[in-house]
Amino acid sequence: MPLTEIDRQLIGRCLEREPEAWCEFVDRYLGVVFHVIQHTAHMRGMVLHADDVEDLAADVMSTIVDSNFKVLRRFRGKSSMASYLAVIARRVVVNKLSRRAIYEKKIHGAKIEQENRQAGAGEPHIDNEDEVHRLLDSLDGADADLVRAFYLEHKSYAEISRELNIPENSIGPTLHRLKEQLRRSASL
Repeated sequence: MPLTEIDRQLIGRCLEREPEAWCEFVDRYLGVVFHVIQHTAHMRGMVLHADDVEDLAADVMSTIVDSNFKVLRRFRGKSSMASYLAVIARRVVVNKLSRRAIYEKKIHGAKIEQENRQAGAGEPHIDNEDEVHRLLDSLDGADADLVRAFYLEHKSYAEISRELNIPENSIGPTLHRLKEQLRRSASL
């Protein structure tokens, strides 16, 4: 669909900074922006709260206004304004959601690491290397690798998970089970 005369005039009025032109522009296209935000989030499997949607819409509109309406100045009129704005909005939203996902992943990873440290501090600890070697003598395969990595190489749960390809949340319970096994065999 080509650019309409109404849109061409509205863009011109915005670029000339005529009073009320920006308000008309927002009224006319904010629905497109909201639709793009919702659709993009849905396609990425994300659920957004109303505040998040409003923040993203503000980011899109801010991008349009930035650098003296640079986005509008670059528009060549080869499509409808709604189509052009949908592309711009999608780029902004994907960028913001990607940054948000990276940030949340870092925060989540830091929380898991902290929980692992706290869980490790609360677990019964093997007192010396002799006990570790005695435990290793009774183990083979993945269990031995896990004990060696944690007690002798002093690796974090995250490092062990990556290197041994085991779920991070199974490391603590497995270590606890192996330590109990060692204690039972020592008491016999």
